[in-house]
Amino acid sequence: MKRYLLHTPFNIYHFEASEWQHPIHNHTYFEIIFILKGNGVHHLNGNSFDYGYGDVFLLGPEDYHSFDIRELTEFCFIRFNEPFSKILSLSDESRGKSIIETLLQIPLQSRGSLVKENHDKVKLLNLLSVLESEYENQQSPYYEIVRDSLMRSILIILARKLRQSDKAGQVTSYSDSVESILLYVKKNIYFPSRLRIEVMAKEFNMAPNYISIFFKKQIGESIKQYTTNYKFALIKARLTYSKHTLSEIADEFSFTDESHFCRQFKKHCGVTPTEFRKRN
Repeated sequence: MKRYLLHTPFNIYHFEASEWQHPIHNHTYFEIIFILKGNGVHHLNGNSFDYGYGDVFLLGPEDYHSFDIRELTEFCFIRFNEPFSKILSLSDESRGKSIIETLLQIPLQSRGSLVKENHDKVKLLNLLSVLESEYENQQSPYYEIVRDSLMRSILIILARKLRQSDKAGQVTSYSDSVESILLYVKKNIYFPSRLRIEVMAKEFNMAPNYISIFFKKQIGESIKQYTTNYKFALIKARLTYSKHTLSEIADEFSFTDESHFCRQFKKHCGVTPTEFRKRN
C-alpha cells in the first residue's frame, strides 16, 4: 500500500476532481477532508460511506482510504503532522488539550462523516474559509496565532460531534473514561499483555468486573471483543495492502509464531491469512 509523506508541519490542498487519481493509501500525518461540492463514495478502513456537500472526514496516520467520484467533487484537505498536533494541544487549556488529543487518537475516525446537521456543516465551512484565507497570506502579522486558533476551533467542534452518536433518534455521548480506554487500546494493540482486564482495570483505577460492565454498556461489546475485532481489522489491512510476510505480521502483533497467528486468524475470520490475501 502506498504511504504518503508530509514534508511540512501543516498545509492545505484545495482541488476539484471528476476521477480519483490516487491508489488506496495511508499517510504519515493527520488529514481533515472537507467536501465542498459533488458526491460519491469514500472507502475508509475497509468501509464505504456515501459523501456529499458539507461532509467532513478525519483520518489518522494508520487510516487508509480512496474515493469513487460520482459527480465532480471539490475537496479541501487540511494536512498536519503529529508535532503540529502537539503544538495545538500544548497551547490550549487543559480541557481543550484533552479533547484534541482524544479526537486524534481514538479509533473512531472510520465512522464516516463526523458532521450530519446543516448548521454544523455551515459553521465548519465558515471556519475553513477563514483558515484558507489566512493560509494564502502567511506573511501577514500573527498568521500562526490565527491559524492555530482556527485549527483548535475546528478540531474541538469535530470532537464534540465525534462524542455523539445518533441512536434511534436519541443522542448519547461517550464518557471521558471510555474514550480514555479506547485511546489506551489503540496505543497498546500490539502488546496483548497490556490489554488484559486486570492490567487495564489497574490502569484506570477500576475493579476488573466493573471496567468490563462499564465498557460493554458504553460500547455495546466486551473489551475482549472490541480489542480482538480492532486487531484483526488492522491485520486484514496488512494482508490486503502490504507485502509483509505472515511471519512479519505475526511478530508485529505479538503472536507466538506464524502457526499461532494462522490458527487465530482462521478462528476469527473463517479463512486462513493466505486465503484471505488471495481473495483481496
